[in-house]
Amino acid sequence: MSAIASPSGHQPTATYDSAFLKACRREPVPHTPVWFMRQAGRSLPEYLKVREGIPMLESCMRPELVTEITLQPVRRHHVDAAIYFSDIVVPLKAIGIDLDIKPGVGPVVERPIRSRADLAQLRDLTPEDVSYVTEAIKMLTAELGGTPLIGFAGAPFTLASYLVEGGPSRTYENAKAMMYGDPELWADLLDRLAEITAAFLRVQIEAGASAVQLFDSWAGALAPADYRRSVLPASAKVFDAVAGYGVPRIHFGVGTGELLGLMGEAGADVVGVDWRVPLDEAARRVGPGKALQGNLDPTVLFAGPEAVRTKTREVLDSAAGLEGHVFNLGHGVLPSTDPDALTRLVEYVHEQTAR
Repeated sequence: MSAIASPSGHQPTATYDSAFLKACRREPVPHTPVWFMRQAGRSLPEYLKVREGIPMLESCMRPELVTEITLQPVRRHHVDAAIYFSDIVVPLKAIGIDLDIKPGVGPVVERPIRSRADLAQLRDLTPEDVSYVTEAIKMLTAELGGTPLIGFAGAPFTLASYLVEGGPSRTYENAKAMMYGDPELWADLLDRLAEITAAFLRVQIEAGASAVQLFDSWAGALAPADYRRSVLPASAKVFDAVAGYGVPRIHFGVGTGELLGLMGEAGADVVGVDWRVPLDEAARRVGPGKALQGNLDPTVLFAGPEAVRTKTREVLDSAAGLEGHVFNLGHGVLPSTDPDALTRLVEYVHEQTAR
């Protein structure tokens, strides 16, 4: 029996019977649904054309541009779900955090959060702060019809790691120093970020998103005991805050093989799996009652059609006994990926799993 509610006012009935939402609810599907992380992105020439000369954060705040970019991979690849085009730092920018996305670097924060006084930078997010999100999603759902739109946000730990480090990090020494050395400040930081993230997801669901994904991109840097104690409560707070809408909640992180069970515990209906753990083993770690998403290694797409089919078949075979499976890559589409390889991959998964 599915834990996800039947359609509510916030879940468009046009998308309710889609293969994607059925798989998320662990119901029988006509074929295994496919979508890709970063599908609306850097590998598409049409994306590069419309983004030309427009900084990343600005492009996330223009509803017509967001709509066009979100629709591009649906038109080209015939994927089973669209993912809202945005960035995990958008809600932070919206509440006034001085940050920018620097090409080739990533998000850079002008004043990193290192003390209790610095928490004052994190005010509540209101729908008015992100009115462009509401506008874009309403435009998108009108265009998408029966294709579901996935809303998304960065999870509290990943947002905190950017805020404390001041930018991308390989070691997270400042974030972990706060987590270990001042656990009360760390807990308050993550709790505040959970409230901001939940508010951002609520805006997307109320505007018409059919599902949401919480990206904890960097959670794989943590040991399970640290994740359980210092991260899981904040992620659970986000999932709890949107539970009443009845839309599927997906949770994904990179290098999180040791955390899969805990990530499911945080409250996701669907647990995303990177390419390091086969899906049958991931199902054992996550336990019953959850669908899984994944998990072809994105670099396989560079190996030629026959190798792609072979490796895709391995993923599908590994997923054969799952209660629900959404096919995806084990991380985002790499910028130099041939778009035609993605189109062929969608066709192959649909053909191989047609019921």
